[in-house]
Amino acid sequence: MTATRIQAFLEAQAAELDAATNTQLAYARDLKDFAEWLERRTCDFERATREDVEQYLIYCDAQGLAKSTRARRLSAIKQLYRFAFEEGWRTDNPAIQIKGPGRDKHLPKTLDVMEVDRLLAAARETGRSDMDRLRNTCLMELLYATGMRVSELVSLPVSAARGDPRMLLIMGKGGKERMVPLSPPAREALARWLIARDDAEDTARTAGLAPSRHLFPSRGKSGHLTRHRFYTLIKELAVAGGVSPEKVTPHTLRHAFATHLLANGADLRSIQTLLGHADVATTEIYTHVLDERLKELVLENHPLAKDG
Repeated sequence: MTATRIQAFLEAQAAELDAATNTQLAYARDLKDFAEWLERRTCDFERATREDVEQYLIYCDAQGLAKSTRARRLSAIKQLYRFAFEEGWRTDNPAIQIKGPGRDKHLPKTLDVMEVDRLLAAARETGRSDMDRLRNTCLMELLYATGMRVSELVSLPVSAARGDPRMLLIMGKGGKERMVPLSPPAREALARWLIARDDAEDTARTAGLAPSRHLFPSRGKSGHLTRHRFYTLIKELAVAGGVSPEKVTPHTLRHAFATHLLANGADLRSIQTLLGHADVATTEIYTHVLDERLKELVLENHPLAKDG
């Protein structure tokens, strides 16, 4: 099976399943690695057997790849062969009965309320200009208020933010939309940022530049603030706010959003909807985070848990 057929599979996935861009890129890398491994064994997709696929997974394990990476690679191979079977390129799926390695269950890192407060305060004070500080504040308030993924945050269309919305429409993975409520501080930060953003866009338009459709515009290729830039920014805010940068990533704020909601009585189904999880089982990890935190509090503060 040639690179052309792999491309056909990826295009079909994008069209039929509306798979997220990041998922498509990961599958492309995984299948390229599998194809190169087969080539070194003087084999190819069309002749590969179940034993070949199993040997490849053993090779991945020997390379020290994480269980999650190996599971994703097997998933990509299974789906490619299923597509090949449906298209008549193969008469079987050699990977269909192979079980994946499973996933290591790691509790997500999160932040306590005080640490989040420090980050929000740092956002209000960090930046080269008033506009930078307004943008930073809006980014952080929206992220903590909604639990958005960073890709959802940076690519927000400005149309979603017009009219002082109480709810924000978010385009999630696979093109699925969801509505999330905005807290008063987030609405205030959004309103102030919109004024500054629109003024800057008016100036740019006067200079002959095309207007941006994004809430957080950039003159780069994507047209909006990049995930990489926001990752760097949040590390800068951690340093400025006296929070360990190792603990802080954009996804940490998403975990904090969910954990703090759960700690204050929100039910799992509601949190699942707000986070855009397809399966409530994914959301259930936050109950374990909360259990661990409660255990720590007891061990740290209960008099019977202390030595002596």
